[in-house]
Amino acid sequence: MERQRSFSFKPTRILLFTFTIFSSILFLSTFTIWLTKSTTIPSPLHHHQILLHFNTSSPLTVHSLTTFTKNNLTLTKTPTLIDNRLSRSQKSFTGSKSEAIEHHRVVASNANFSSMHGNGTKVKEVGLVGKSQVSVFMKIEQKEKIVKGCDLTKGYWVFDESYPLYNRDSCPFIDEGFDCEGNGRLDRNFSMWRWQPQGCDLPRFNATKMLELIRGKRLVFVGDSINRNQWESMLCMLLGAVKDPKRVYEARGRKITKEKGNYSFRFLDYQCTVEYYVSHFLVHESKARVGQKRRPTLRIDAIDHGSSRWRGADILVFNTAHWWSHYKTKAGIYYYQEGTVVHPRLNVSTAFRKALSTWASWVDRHVNSKKTEVFFRTSAPSHFRGGNWNSGGHCTEATHPLTETLNSTYPEKNEKNIIIEETIKQMKTPVTLLNITSLSEFRIDGHPSIYGRKTPSSKIQDCSHWCLPGVPDTWNELLFFHLQSK
Repeated sequence: MERQRSFSFKPTRILLFTFTIFSSILFLSTFTIWLTKSTTIPSPLHHHQILLHFNTSSPLTVHSLTTFTKNNLTLTKTPTLIDNRLSRSQKSFTGSKSEAIEHHRVVASNANFSSMHGNGTKVKEVGLVGKSQVSVFMKIEQKEKIVKGCDLTKGYWVFDESYPLYNRDSCPFIDEGFDCEGNGRLDRNFSMWRWQPQGCDLPRFNATKMLELIRGKRLVFVGDSINRNQWESMLCMLLGAVKDPKRVYEARGRKITKEKGNYSFRFLDYQCTVEYYVSHFLVHESKARVGQKRRPTLRIDAIDHGSSRWRGADILVFNTAHWWSHYKTKAGIYYYQEGTVVHPRLNVSTAFRKALSTWASWVDRHVNSKKTEVFFRTSAPSHFRGGNWNSGGHCTEATHPLTETLNSTYPEKNEKNIIIEETIKQMKTPVTLLNITSLSEFRIDGHPSIYGRKTPSSKIQDCSHWCLPGVPDTWNELLFFHLQSK
């Protein structure tokens, strides 16, 4: 009888079979990974930031710089702006608002990018970034959204042809000093920039909504001529929502001039007033006898004597800073007074802190926080180059925003803002800081320069105040944002 064959495997055969299969799988996996890398990974990236060229005939767009690394493939966006400088030489566009783009300029806060000159037909390296990084432009979708906790002070300026919010011809409230177009300024690009915060959108100013917010109320601006700049801007912005301009008038029939300092404009249809009261320092400007002479002094321990007019307001917008940089205030020699004592010398920062403390005490004593919302606007930058306002300082040549801010150039401005912030934190009354300093520092192009009077003169230029329409409109958009949020 023949024995049946055994079909069992010997242990050595099992091991050999397993090893063969495992080796095949490993080889195939390795080959697949190598093949994938060789076909998908680009050439090694250099330590450069690359600016990609745009089609110059495309519409104006807002972009962000998006960086990525080949190590972790993560995306990070850095908002930037393409400042489309316009050329009248191109024939493919017509009209002041549809001129051809000559070249692109990057304008962004907290960044310093070089310009892209020439016809822009080649990729241009504009600075070093991190290792193995490259930047490309990606279009930002415009969204009507407000993000809580958004830092409105960080952002960039966007050239927006839907601006300005009003025309100077439609607003009779712009006085000569701010009426740049009426005084002969031909370019209007300075009025077509919109502030774009990082991480959120600043809502476009809505005059009807703003008037509803202040219906039956008093909106009062108190401060120096820079605050008058903002107040006139607010009047012009609100007027656009009024059907009959004759129903807006100054309560005492006064015309706006630099000489007169107190105004109250009534909006009859909304039973509200928009007022301005001049107060250069918020404290009392006085005179005192020093030796044989009576000298002008600043009572840093006494509130401005016009403060009774501010009381009872529903919205208060304060400022002071501009006059603290004048010679007599900076020198501080026999100028600052407390009680009957005139200090022989007092540091301007110390005097500024004492004056703000006096203001803060007045607010805490006389303002009802259940009725009144209080704002304090930070200092607005000046942009004098080659001297001061009375020594040949100029800003005429500026036709577009700066690509970097001048924080280091004006340290005293930052010091004053720090003192303002510290004072507000110690107050019992809630005060909202309307921080406009950093966003305004880019806007060297927004000043009247030689166009602050009907007969332009290059000898004395105004690089402190602002053309209207212009930068103060953005300050009021920020104010509108805060009032809506509350």
